[in-house]
Amino acid sequence: MDAVRLIAAGRHALARSGAAWDIVGEAWQAQALAQGLGGWLAVTGPPELRPEARGLGEAGGRGCGVLDRAALRGEGITPAHPPRAAQLTEVTDVRQALLGLQALLGEVGIALVGVACATDEESLYWQCIESIDAADESSDRVRAILRRLAVRERGSASGVA
Repeated sequence: MDAVRLIAAGRHALARSGAAWDIVGEAWQAQALAQGLGGWLAVTGPPELRPEARGLGEAGGRGCGVLDRAALRGEGITPAHPPRAAQLTEVTDVRQALLGLQALLGEVGIALVGVACATDEESLYWQCIESIDAADESSDRVRAILRRLAVRERGSASGVA
């Protein structure tokens, strides 16, 4: 499935999430998408984007790692419900995929702030704080790739390859 469609599905699922652990689960899904998109671009993307893309893949992987997988399994994210990123087969529009991922990561951060502020459960609070940091790091990586992409496009437009 195309990255833009997967990211749109993630944004839709996050918007539908009401329970705190559902939101944390969607944060995990978003980080898995960041890891998947970063990995895809690192292998098949334009050569000048590959170093930043590797960084995005690594940041997404770390973001997946900060979440309490045991708690997520208790909330229904199990091998029966694999990450959406496992369905990634193509990236037809790199810019749109990156912009969508950046929006998703921002929405995840806002949703996690809401959960952190509303919970009395210390472990959930710290899961949210660590996940917010991870979403911010992944978002920073997306911005770096978008900047590099803009430089590449300006160079192509001026006839410099």
